[in-house]
Amino acid sequence: MSWHQTSIALMAKALAAKEVSSMELTQYFLSRIEAEKRWNAYLDVNAHLSLEQANKADTLIAAGKGTRLTGIPVAHKDVFVTRGWKSTAASKILENYQSPFDATVVANLGMPSEKNPHGAGMVCLGKTNMDEFAMGSSNENSAFGPVLNPWNGQYVSGGSSGGSAAAVAAGLAPIATGSDTGGSIRQPSAFCGITGIKPSYGRVSRYGMIAYASSLDQAGPMGKTAEDCALLLTAMSSHDPRDSTSLADSGEDYSRFLNKPWQDSSTNSAKPLEGLRVGLPKEFFAEGLAQDVANAVNAAAKALADLGATLVEVSLPKTKLSIPVYYVLAPAEASSNLSRFDGVRYGHRANEYKDLGDMYQKSRTEGFGAEVRRRILIGTYVLCHGYYDAYYLQAQKIRRIIAADFQAAFNQCDVILGPVAPDVAWRLGEKSKDPVQMYLEDIYTLSTNLAGLPAMSVPCGFNANDLPIGMQLIGNYFSEARLLQVAHQYQQASDWHLRQASEVA
Repeated sequence: MSWHQTSIALMAKALAAKEVSSMELTQYFLSRIEAEKRWNAYLDVNAHLSLEQANKADTLIAAGKGTRLTGIPVAHKDVFVTRGWKSTAASKILENYQSPFDATVVANLGMPSEKNPHGAGMVCLGKTNMDEFAMGSSNENSAFGPVLNPWNGQYVSGGSSGGSAAAVAAGLAPIATGSDTGGSIRQPSAFCGITGIKPSYGRVSRYGMIAYASSLDQAGPMGKTAEDCALLLTAMSSHDPRDSTSLADSGEDYSRFLNKPWQDSSTNSAKPLEGLRVGLPKEFFAEGLAQDVANAVNAAAKALADLGATLVEVSLPKTKLSIPVYYVLAPAEASSNLSRFDGVRYGHRANEYKDLGDMYQKSRTEGFGAEVRRRILIGTYVLCHGYYDAYYLQAQKIRRIIAADFQAAFNQCDVILGPVAPDVAWRLGEKSKDPVQMYLEDIYTLSTNLAGLPAMSVPCGFNANDLPIGMQLIGNYFSEARLLQVAHQYQQASDWHLRQASEVA
């Protein structure tokens, strides 16, 4: 059985029917991870601990105490601290760091225990590579080397959750967790041809997620299908009193609308998306968008129309401002969050130094990569006296305007459709020397983080070089179940998400 080509929804049925055990599934994926190291998708694997968890999962299933996800393997982005595996955020400053506790996301998906009796019972395969401290759009900023794109090893996997995206695309994990501060779930999902969703801010606890920009960071699932993402998001989401931004637990099942028509079934509509209004922002289809990406996204819009949706033009006039606003606010928060990494309590410490100040300087200079140092410096600058009012406060004002633009658009539509990125994956090293060129790749994703909205990437085609293209679906606050419904219905009518990279056996 080619389990790496199987959705977790089907895996769950196979486990329940005793057609396969969690031990067999875990061994299958661990073998693939060992054989397919060329993608550099994983930073740490602990086969002994994974198999120990698989054995516990099989015991739970045999006793009739399993959940829908018990026994299914999962990979965690290395931004989530995890007992038993290294938690490095792909940075030299945290090299070999072992966390004494699990992030809430890891605990919610892991084995049930006295402290967390509601754990889903999934098996951790390991920690996936990423851009250092989630700062990057290509996964080339990792201190442990770039992640290669399974569709073509000469191209980037996207960032910052490139390891999670590549692991799913290469069949090294059936599903994975990611984090999204400015597009870090959606962009690598698009580049690697998988499905990923960033939920509304506050849906998923940030406790134990190594912070980049706290008002923007949000965790989410990355998998083969919208259905798989719905199953994982349901298990990931919970109220957490240890995260002050965590929303009240609604106990929501994000898969509840997947196979239902958009409108009430009493309408007897023959088309599943009858009544859905899809907004096409004119700013997302303007200059700078590659023609092959535009063609694929427009074809996806037509497919939704064929399923009964109505297409309407909307406007998000402050789209271009999302880049400067983001690159003022996110570095400002990063400069504060990363001040804790000083070489005193944990993490890298310089071998030679004259005094405490010299130790701080050398430890941080040696421990942080170039992009992280750049963003810390930018953030410190905009928070300085004399610049705070001119940059930081102005950026916060525009952030509110960006959020208001979305609300005006949602008066005309139910979901917004557009590209994830202006282009497909680029060659390794192609944009590394020009940070601004790299930042421009996030123009369609940053605004949803600034507004705190849910958004997802769904495979919708390929370019002439057989590199995947993703479409972005954006919803209003707390509309994750509806977004996943639209994506699922699209995937029932298309097969882009089923394609396998030719380099992946």
